[in-house]
Amino acid sequence: MIVVALVVFYASRSLFQGLLLTLEHHIPRLLGALKAGNMGNSCVCRDDSGAEDNVESRSRQTENSTVHVPESRSHPRDPVRPPRRGRGPHEPRRKKQNVDGLVLDTLAVIRTLVDNDQEPPYSMITLHEMAETDEGWLEVVQSLIRVIPLEDPLGPAVITLLLDECPLPTKDALQRLTEILNLSGAAACQDACHPAKHRNTTAVLGCLAEKLAGPASIGLLSPGILEYLLQSLNFQSHPTVMLFALIALEKFAQTSENKMTVSQSCISDQLILLEKWADNPDYLKRQVGFCAQWSLDNLFLKEGRQFTYEKVDLTNIRAMLNSNDVSEYLKISPHGLEARCDASSFESVRCTFCVDSGVWYYEVTVITSGVMQIGWATRDSKFLNHEGYGIGDDEYSCAYDGCRQLIWYNARSKPHSHPCWKEGDTIGFLLDLHEKQMIFYLNGNQLPAEKQVFSSAM
Repeated sequence: MIVVALVVFYASRSLFQGLLLTLEHHIPRLLGALKAGNMGNSCVCRDDSGAEDNVESRSRQTENSTVHVPESRSHPRDPVRPPRRGRGPHEPRRKKQNVDGLVLDTLAVIRTLVDNDQEPPYSMITLHEMAETDEGWLEVVQSLIRVIPLEDPLGPAVITLLLDECPLPTKDALQRLTEILNLSGAAACQDACHPAKHRNTTAVLGCLAEKLAGPASIGLLSPGILEYLLQSLNFQSHPTVMLFALIALEKFAQTSENKMTVSQSCISDQLILLEKWADNPDYLKRQVGFCAQWSLDNLFLKEGRQFTYEKVDLTNIRAMLNSNDVSEYLKISPHGLEARCDASSFESVRCTFCVDSGVWYYEVTVITSGVMQIGWATRDSKFLNHEGYGIGDDEYSCAYDGCRQLIWYNARSKPHSHPCWKEGDTIGFLLDLHEKQMIFYLNGNQLPAEKQVFSSAM
C-alpha cells in the first residue's frame, strides 16, 4: 500500500535553515510525512478511483498505526554530514592556511556533500584539525562570524556543521570567546546596517548552547550575552538576526536554569508582538512569527495568554500533521499544517492517512531555499531522526531535493534538470497509482516520471 507522504528534511547540521510547512485548509484527505524544517505547502488531491468511499476507515487505521523502527544499519546514511576523517599514523598535519579562505571554500562545496562515502573536502578537514587547540578553535569561530555571507541560505548550517564536528571547547576557550566578542545590549545595536555579523554571532551562540550542557551552557549565558540576544529581538534588528537570536534563546532554555533566567527577563512581552508575524507574507518575518508563537506555547509562557491550540479553528481541516506520529524535536503548529525543526537531528512527521488507489497531488511552497527532501513513501519507509533515515533513504520512498537538485531513492541520488528552488517557489507532487509513477514539478514545470519505488511498494 502506498502511503501518500510529504517529507521535508531538515537538520541545522545538515545544511539548511528551517522550513515552514502550510497546507491549504480546504484540502481533500492526505497523508504526509514531514522531515523537518521550514516551508509552506498547499495540497490539492484528486482521487479518480472512487476510493474516497473508504477514506474515513483508512484515516482511522493510519492514525492508530505506529512507525516501524528498524534496526540501525551499520553505516547509516547522513545526507549532509560528511564522515570525519583523521590523519593516518604517518600523515603529516596539514599546513595551516588562511582561515577565512577555508571557511568560504567549505561553504562553496557544501552542496556537493551528498553521500556517506565521500571524502570530506580538504578545507573542512583542515579546519577541524586547526580547532584541536584553543587558539585554533577561537580562530575558526571568529572566522565563521566574520565571513559567512548573509545571503547564502546554507551559511548558518555551515556554522553548525563545522562547530558540531570540532572538539568541544574548553572552559578557557569559552571564557576567551566571551571576552573577544564582548557582547551586550549596546553591541546588538552596533553595525545594524551589516546584519551578517549579528546573524552569524547568534547562530554560533545557538550552536554552542545546543552542543554544551549543564554548567557550561549556564556559564556561557552571561548577563551580557543574554542582553545581546534579547536586544536582537527588537524590531530595529534585521529579521534574520531576530530569528537566530530567538533560536539561540530556545537552545539555551534546554537547560532548566537558563530557561528560568530567560523567562525572568520578560521575553514573553516581546514574543507577544513578534507572533503577529506568523502569517506575514514576508517569508523571513513569517519564520520569526512561527518561532515566537511556538515559544509562547511551549517555553516562555505568558500569564493570562490563551494557548494557540485552544483557539485555533480546525473546522475545515481534513488532514494535518500527526502529533502522535512525530519524532522528538519537531515544532508543529496548533492547526497541524505547519512544522519547523531547529534541532541538529533529522526530524520527521507523518500526516493522518494513506491512499492505495487513484491519482493524488499536493503542492508545497518553500519558505527557505535550504536542503529539504520532499516526496512520497509507503508505510514500510523508515524514519529515524538520529540515524539519518527519511524520505528517499530506502526502497520504499522517493524524494525531490531542490537545493542540491537531486532525486533521492534508496539512499541514492541522481541529478535533475530543475534550477535550485528559492523562497516562494511552488513544488508539485503527483502520485498516479494506476500508471505506477510519481512526477515532480517546480512552478508547473515537470520532470520525467519516477517509477522505481513501485517495484518495492506494490
